[in-house]
Amino acid sequence: MVSTMMKGKRGLIMGVANDHSIAWGIAQTLHAHGAELAFTYMGESILRRLEPLASSLGSEVMIECDVSNEEAIAETFKVLEKVWGEIDFVVHAVAYSDKEELKGKYVDTTLENFLNTMHISCYSFTSVMRHAAPLMKKGGAAVTLTYLGAQRVMPNYNVMGVAKAALETSTKYLAADLGPDNIRVNAISAGPMRTLAGSAIANARQTFKHNIDTAPLRRSVTLEEVGGTALYLLSDLSTAVTGEIHYVDCGFNVVGMKKPD
Repeated sequence: MVSTMMKGKRGLIMGVANDHSIAWGIAQTLHAHGAELAFTYMGESILRRLEPLASSLGSEVMIECDVSNEEAIAETFKVLEKVWGEIDFVVHAVAYSDKEELKGKYVDTTLENFLNTMHISCYSFTSVMRHAAPLMKKGGAAVTLTYLGAQRVMPNYNVMGVAKAALETSTKYLAADLGPDNIRVNAISAGPMRTLAGSAIANARQTFKHNIDTAPLRRSVTLEEVGGTALYLLSDLSTAVTGEIHYVDCGFNVVGMKKPD
């Protein structure tokens, strides 16, 4: 189903790694409903994968942005201001941690990886919104991505769970800070999906299967379903919704113990 509910709206998508990325599913849905998109990327290998994808959505605005570099974030929004003048939304789908340190115990996390994980996976959203807000001249909306590991201990998630917990709290504080400017900030907590980011988690297949077996809907979430949720949160359908952590996980988050079959 397509509509024109996002027609006339322009926004930035951060975090498309390939055509299985959650950010890509969101981008496709927003485009199908009329949005005009710009993308960021990190490195030439990502750019090579991004170019044909962005082109398929009619986008020629691709900006290199290392979110661990404050100057790079500032430059990204300078480019957007020059190209568009203003924006309506941001999708922040960026996270990173040393996958070797996601194995084993959280207690063994090194200070270096803790700080790097927190910087890229959490603080970058705050920095992005600080630069995006001035371009949202008529108000706007932003969405970031989180996971249940922020609320409950999940195997092989470790320091990323701590970073996502900080990201979820950041979402609430950003919503409070930017609300008076009619800028809404929300997070989507998606269930496990077969993405490049998800593959960095050890024993990802077992986690994926456990979610399917346990979730009330007995299946995994799709890119299209996460895209639909982002559409809702970034469109005028949700003008009174901000500071929310919205679960899209086929109900897995509500289950304390699976009912014996």
